[in-house]
Amino acid sequence: MARILDGAACAKRIREQIKSEVQKLKIEPGLAVVLVGNNPASKIYVARKSTACKEAGFFTKTIQLPEKTKEKEVVEKIRELNADSRIHGILIQLPLPKQINVEHVLEAVEPTKDVDGFHSHNRGLLFSGTPRFVPCTPLGIMKLLEHYRIPVESKRAVVIGRSMTVGKPMAALLLHADATVTICHSKTKNMVEHTRNADILIVAAGKRNVVTEDMINRKGVIIDVGIHRDGGICGDVDEQVKQKAAAYSPVPGGVGPMTIAMLLYNTLHAAKMQKNIMRGL
Repeated sequence: MARILDGAACAKRIREQIKSEVQKLKIEPGLAVVLVGNNPASKIYVARKSTACKEAGFFTKTIQLPEKTKEKEVVEKIRELNADSRIHGILIQLPLPKQINVEHVLEAVEPTKDVDGFHSHNRGLLFSGTPRFVPCTPLGIMKLLEHYRIPVESKRAVVIGRSMTVGKPMAALLLHADATVTICHSKTKNMVEHTRNADILIVAAGKRNVVTEDMINRKGVIIDVGIHRDGGICGDVDEQVKQKAAAYSPVPGGVGPMTIAMLLYNTLHAAKMQKNIMRGL
């Protein structure tokens, strides 16, 4: 039977550690979330993040703007948050409405408050091997592998997906951990040749059942990043695959809780940096 990598349990442990450190340091990390529009899924995610922050002893602020808000107005709000000393981390909830250039908005965030790790400065630091902030989902996956003592060094790791939010930073982290890394995407030919040889397979394609049972080996560790809600909640990986693999992350309860835990982790790190506190997690 495949080993289940319980992200919910791992995330709970990390959140408890963060809460304990906040109490010891006697600080109140502040996180601001900017939400534009009425995307139902985004509202759910923002509510969960706010709840997690409050439980950990953080100060949290949500800036909700109408669907038709102009890019200039969003940038102005971000600049106000950049100047707010009570706010240590700023998160832009994606996706944004079509009239707004995502890159322009992400670049408006002060890099030392960019707890999502999406600013070009932080991307550059990550790929150079000296990260300040790492995008929360890839960081959460690395913490999950570490928690379950799954070795990465010298392993063959395959990442399906090349987004700047998950795929590319995931590959960078695995490479920094001395894995041999392959990135597959929609233009990859004979993807199965790569996935069958993977010791660790990270699937972040954003498409249901992109990996099927015949595409993996029985010794592989499968990390499913996808989440789809139509007709029940499922990931990018077919359920039969997870029964064949050596270990897998469930959907839900796998990567999702780890992503939120890493948002707290990054926000605490930002608060400590801005307050010149070096000890802790």
